[in-house]
Amino acid sequence: SRSTIQLKFSERRLYSAKAAPKLEARAAGERVSLPPQDLQVTKLPNGLVIASLENYSPISKIGVFVKAGSRYENATNLGITHVLRLASNLTTKGASAFKITRGIEAVGSSLRVVHTAPSVNFTPQFSLDVADSDTVMEYLINVTTAPEFRIWEVSELTSRIKVDKAIAFQNPQIRVLENLHAAAFRNSLGNSLFCPDYMIGQITSEQLHSFVQNNFTNGRMALVGLGVEHSVLRQVGEQFFNMRSGPGAPAVKASYRGAEVREQNRDSLVSAAVVAEGVATGAVDAEAFNVLQQTLGTGPSIKRGSNMGSKLYHEVAKTVNEPFDVSAFNVNYSDSGLFGIYTIAQVDTAGDVIKAALAQIKTIARGELNEADVARAKKQLKVRSLMSVETLDGLLNEIGSQALTTGTYIPPATALKKIDSVSVADVVGAAKKFIAGKKSMAASGNLRSTPFVDEL
Repeated sequence: SRSTIQLKFSERRLYSAKAAPKLEARAAGERVSLPPQDLQVTKLPNGLVIASLENYSPISKIGVFVKAGSRYENATNLGITHVLRLASNLTTKGASAFKITRGIEAVGSSLRVVHTAPSVNFTPQFSLDVADSDTVMEYLINVTTAPEFRIWEVSELTSRIKVDKAIAFQNPQIRVLENLHAAAFRNSLGNSLFCPDYMIGQITSEQLHSFVQNNFTNGRMALVGLGVEHSVLRQVGEQFFNMRSGPGAPAVKASYRGAEVREQNRDSLVSAAVVAEGVATGAVDAEAFNVLQQTLGTGPSIKRGSNMGSKLYHEVAKTVNEPFDVSAFNVNYSDSGLFGIYTIAQVDTAGDVIKAALAQIKTIARGELNEADVARAKKQLKVRSLMSVETLDGLLNEIGSQALTTGTYIPPATALKKIDSVSVADVVGAAKKFIAGKKSMAASGNLRSTPFVDEL
């Protein structure tokens, strides 16, 4: 998926002095009661958002989230976030590329980098060794606040960019989703996560510096911690992340247009997505679209199982005998979204699968949906929502995304109440919006039997 830049460091924990004696007592065999902590969110005067949850875990994680994803690129620097992702371990003003690499290895760390259209995220994790925690934090601060982008180091990234893109585009799903966003949006969210071929080797050190100066500002950043005392994290933010004030470069609002991108090749399977404009994160009917997606089916519920329990699969199976896969597609951004279907089918049956799946959504839009189906979908959605924040990585990303977008955090209990409030009429209304909306489509494979979007 269109995921975030992540710096994954070693298991070195930065923990509060207040919790340390209790942890030591517990290690000595004493029974210790650690009071539960609520998540705390603070917005500093310079605009930096600090969010933390002290959960007394032996592993802590800190994330620096920045509104600097590919949607903030323009025609002159397309692909710069792809370059920025691969340049994250280059020399900074405080440490050489060799020192960063060797230092991370010395404390058992690793460095992994990914990114999304909306944001950039740098995340180290710590264990109980405070000395090594300080070392890793030094690298985090250097990478996020003081990159140098030396000309010769940036030029050496060209081959890595080519290989990185080639590996990613071997996956037809990535190609379809990239083309889908390009077809759906005329700007902003239509920008690719990958550097265009004609821009590889053309992004300069000066452009990287300019992009960081315009986007890595306090008003566009959130510092998030798990297993960290809020006062400690706030001190780190005030001391080391007081960089550039102001909101930074203005964001360009996503403009949905509705178009089609077809990639003709010799693949034996056809991957296709058909969508209409969905809703933004936090919109009134956002949960209705989430429930509609779950009602239609999001994939197998059993590991290595089939998807035959979903409405989409059941409807398509009535007319198609060849193997296929189909699921509902739903993605939300701060100012727009996409909703529709994603299909994988044999060359000769691709059109039948797409049309049958769309017919099922039309059936729901006509009101042919019962209470039991919606109740089941809401239960599945609630479980999926809770499981997404079950891990430290999932929880950190959820807190960081909300803190970066809204400056606050909605706890799971509140989110579950919103799901419960969705009615059958709300789900039917969401299906009607999809049917009435202007469609966008992306397809890849041997497309001889795949209809064009205006034929649907």
